[in-house]
Amino acid sequence: MSYKLFLDDIRTMTDCITYMHTRIGRKNPIYLERGWVICRNYGCFVETIKSMGLPDFISFDHDLAPEHYTKYLGEPFIETNQYEEETGYECARWLVEYCSEKGLEIPDFAVHSMNPVGSERIFSLLTRAKRDLHDHRERVQSTGD
Repeated sequence: MSYKLFLDDIRTMTDCITYMHTRIGRKNPIYLERGWVICRNYGCFVETIKSMGLPDFISFDHDLAPEHYTKYLGEPFIETNQYEEETGYECARWLVEYCSEKGLEIPDFAVHSMNPVGSERIFSLLTRAKRDLHDHRERVQSTGD
């Protein structure tokens, strides 16, 4: 089944139209397309992918619970394991592990989060993992292992 996954606790896809063009350029109209599944938390994210398979595209938010907005307000960086609820970064980490275990490519993605530190962490993790998993698959295919 072909679908796109939108991870955010509050927003919908159309809320991203006004600012995502600066991040993803010509792909921005993707937020107006049909076929989105919205997940509001880590549990929904994991269960959706397990039951529906990998989406064609994922748009990530970082802060998925009220505690992510207020618990450590003013501190420059918070280790995500200090929260009771998982963030979008944990969703991204789970996705990397899932794809690695299953031998799958990381789907195309964007990070629409307004949290600059969280956005960079998700983007860096997924970009690196996408490259590494792709390189690993090519090495395996070329050696026949």
